[in-house]
Amino acid sequence: MRTYSPRPTDIERAWYVVDADGEVLGRLASRLAHVLRGKHKPIYAPHADVGDFVIVVNADRVELTGHKAEQSMRHRHTGYPGGLVSLPFGRVLETKPEDLLRGAVKGMLPRTTPGRAQLKRLKVYAAPDHPHEAQQPQPLPEHL
Repeated sequence: MRTYSPRPTDIERAWYVVDADGEVLGRLASRLAHVLRGKHKPIYAPHADVGDFVIVVNADRVELTGHKAEQSMRHRHTGYPGGLVSLPFGRVLETKPEDLLRGAVKGMLPRTTPGRAQLKRLKVYAAPDHPHEAQQPQPLPEHL
């Protein structure tokens, strides 16, 4: 028996829309990473990029459980000596909620070329509207 490997012609990418209102950050990020990698498809192969596009709306209404809003920190570096900037999750959620959700999903994807391509298929918006109506996105089913 030969190992199945999906061809580029076998891959069909769907568009899904997810409302992040009231969703817990980590659980939502896990669901999104699962769909972006394509693990919900029967043609999934770890070495092939078979995932779908995901649009997230209302990213500013995502929930943080426990004391993560005050105690968990988001770090970035300016590139200059002593340029480490640390902000609590609560403040990042107020100013740049798209970056907080994108960073959570990025941590759950592979650190390889396919992982970077999968992250490009994630579209995050803080508002309830998005510019991808022409793609006719479907709501993401609960079981994915």
